[in-house]
Parts: sequence; structure tokens; C-alpha cells
Amino acid sequence: MATQPRPDQLDSPIIPKVLKYVGKAHVRVYRLTKGRIGGKWRIGAGWKKPVPTLLLDHVGRKSGKQFTTPLLYLLDGPNVVIVASQGGLPKNPQWYANLVATPATKVQIKGEVRDVLAHTADGTERAALWPKLVELYADFENYQAWTEREIPVVVLTPR
Repeated sequence: MATQPRPDQLDSPIIPKVLKYVGKAHVRVYRLTKGRIGGKWRIGAGWKKPVPTLLLDHVGRKSGKQFTTPLLYLLDGPNVVIVASQGGLPKNPQWYANLVATPATKVQIKGEVRDVLAHTADGTERAALWPKLVELYADFENYQAWTEREIPVVVLTPR
């Protein structure tokens, strides 16, 4: 499925460490300001067209620990849609496996916390959502081209 190589500089061993600390800071600032700071992604394709971000809570499937991950999102009617892209890496992100194991969770969008139930979009649902997601954030298309896996699209329905 991969049609183009992932840029080497993205695979530096420093990148995951930097992202871990930046992510933790992002969560703290987002919660503190109710998304006024950290509520828009302005990197990559988001530089010219900022993308909204949310905070996803999830429980570690092995550790049972509570985690929070900042992610880009798309509103689709009452549903919230997120993408397990992980920048086009070969493996799905940890949060995705955690949601598969424990799909009942919460997201924070700005100052609002929502109870949601996660499911992976099936083929038809994904086919309908993917063009909207690429319109939202064009780099999703690059990420899909960089990996052999089909990037999961996750739909969070209100509960």
C-alpha cells in the first residue's frame, strides 16, 4: 500500500522523545486554557489551514493507567472522528489499541468534556470519511502513502 518513502528525518530517535514531552505540555496547557491555547494544530498542512484538536482520554490495555493524547479531529454530525495515523509509521499508535480494548471513553473539545464510545470505521464508513479528513488535514494523504497499513479511522459516538 505504501506508495512513497517516509522522509528519513521523521524517523530520528529524538522525535518520539520530543513528541512525548510536547504532548504532555500540550495536554496541560489545553486543559488549563480550555483549548484557547493548543486548540488548533498549525504544523505541516495545518500551517496554512489550522486544524482543531481535542484531548482523548484512554486506558492502557496492559497497564490500566489513564492517558490523555492530543489529536486532530473532524466533527461529523453528532460524531467526532479521529485518525490513527501516527505520522505514517508502520504501527498503529498506542491510543488506538487502548480504544479497541476499552472503547468507552471521554474527549475534551475546548472546555467541553464528552462521553463517547469508539469504533473503527468499516470500509464503507471509512471511504465516506477519508476525503473529508484529507480536506481537513492534507497530510493524512501523505501518511497513508508512507505506510503499508490502512490507517484506521475512529468514530466517537455520544453515549
